[in-house]
Amino acid sequence: MSAETTPTQAAAEVATTTTAVWRPLTPGLSVLAGTVAVISILTGLVLIGPSLAGHAFGAWTSPSPVTQGLLGAAMLGVAPGLLEVGRARTWQEARTLVWPLATVVVGMFVLCLVDHRELQIMHGGPILAVFFSLGWVGVFAVLSLCVLGCVARQLAWPAQEDGDAASPEPPTSTEPRTSTGPARVALPGWTKPALAILGSSWFGIGAGLVLRPGFWSAFVPWSVTRLDAQALGIWAGALGVGVLGTLAEDDLARVRPALRSSGATALALGLVLAAHPGGVHWTGGPAFSLLRMVAGLLVSSVAGHRILAAASSH
Repeated sequence: MSAETTPTQAAAEVATTTTAVWRPLTPGLSVLAGTVAVISILTGLVLIGPSLAGHAFGAWTSPSPVTQGLLGAAMLGVAPGLLEVGRARTWQEARTLVWPLATVVVGMFVLCLVDHRELQIMHGGPILAVFFSLGWVGVFAVLSLCVLGCVARQLAWPAQEDGDAASPEPPTSTEPRTSTGPARVALPGWTKPALAILGSSWFGIGAGLVLRPGFWSAFVPWSVTRLDAQALGIWAGALGVGVLGTLAEDDLARVRPALRSSGATALALGLVLAAHPGGVHWTGGPAFSLLRMVAGLLVSSVAGHRILAAASSH
């Protein structure tokens, strides 16, 4: 074999080393994302409406309307991203939001099983709350099975290589794109430390509230029960998973659904907190930390969209 490499051989070697391996998004996961988005909007409105009016309404009794309002706000906030996941073409475009979705759905169902005695259906209450509690458990039970099944099917779906004949046809949009998804837009280096701190903060606090609610609930700046603390912890942990997933993906074009959800969630959370100026202990450090973390979600979303817009213009 000749020691020299011809230009044709060199080009072939480069093409081989840069071939991307990817998975098309399964139809089941696309349908599930859209379905969960609709459920999130409806449930979020049911929870956030009474909270803004100063009443606590939910699947269990909460001492403060802030908790149920924040849960509803989180549900409303993730809906725009889930709707965009339903239109995604590849698993790489969806997974940054699918993993937090699985965290919340499975986590909330497990929480309902563990703390079932605290639910309205177990000890009674207003008829609407009892029926809502029953529906809450049923919906999360069904969604948990669907999420686990769809994610397992997605991970088992045969991987493809960029340029395969089975690759999806290019979309009609003029947005720069490859068969593995939108053209890559790497995270600027200056954003990575901030995202690491933000994601670790949300995930760490969420894990603390779920695993040791008796201790960490003292740092929540409003009155909460054990079940309140753990439910908030599941959502906080899911937000951390999403932010850290964005950092790991290192591609703003792929995490566009997560960017939409983080910005919408931050605005919805801010609305609920602003509606309860007397229900939150604003003078302490926990409230200030919470505001900074919520602001971090909003800033990261706005910055990500601006960077994407700048990349598209070039």
